[in-house]
Amino acid sequence: MQENEKKETGCQVEGRHSVREAFRAGKPVEHLYIQKGSHSDPVLSILKEAKKTGTLIDFVPKERLDRMSETGRHQGVIALLSAFRYRSIEDMFALAKKQQEEPFFFLLDGIEDPHNLGAIIRTANLAGAHGVIIPKRRAAGLTAAVIKASAGAIHYTPVAKVTNLVSVMEELKDRGMWFACADMEGEVMYRQNLTGPIGLVIGNEGHGISRLVKEHCDYTASIPMSGNIDSLNASVAAGILAYEIVRQRKFAGSAERRLP
Repeated sequence: MQENEKKETGCQVEGRHSVREAFRAGKPVEHLYIQKGSHSDPVLSILKEAKKTGTLIDFVPKERLDRMSETGRHQGVIALLSAFRYRSIEDMFALAKKQQEEPFFFLLDGIEDPHNLGAIIRTANLAGAHGVIIPKRRAAGLTAAVIKASAGAIHYTPVAKVTNLVSVMEELKDRGMWFACADMEGEVMYRQNLTGPIGLVIGNEGHGISRLVKEHCDYTASIPMSGNIDSLNASVAAGILAYEIVRQRKFAGSAERRLP
């Protein structure tokens, strides 16, 4: 019992019984790792619970679980729990008001890699953003790996977790915000007016931004590239676009907003 409590405190729960109980107790399970080829009834029961809550699920080789395990008794199942308290969007507006700045939020559409999420939170903090918004389903949450990758930024930049990103965008538009998404087919970012209250939308590492989220963006901004590959890592793209927003906010003055 003491060992299981230690695992929960450390944001990692191991073993079929402990993981199943974490779901049943309503613990905030962010990421579930299942050994490939596992089809036992307990594992299927865990998978059912994980799908109900939209938990990110990865099927991985036993060797990877062995490396992750701290007890040596994972039984083919490891769950990562939320390691940090989520904030509200109102907290973000309050921070912008306190700093006497136009709101500047990051919205992440399905970022799955915890290191990418942590790096983006770090960039958001350094770029002066007032918060990061992530979806509840099929995306990385605030695990210990994310907190480590954020290099402490998570302690200063609010992160909110929402059920529906599109609905939140509609509400924020009613409050005067505009949205720019990273997209290779968009207009070059230098030609767009990215000043004022703005949300920067970054898509999934592999699939990019979902159709509905993209349709709710006012701008599609591309990063000029001249190399031999056609895409950037999500956290790198977020950093480049964020600092174009910073440049315009600090030096572009009050230019008239221009839609594409």
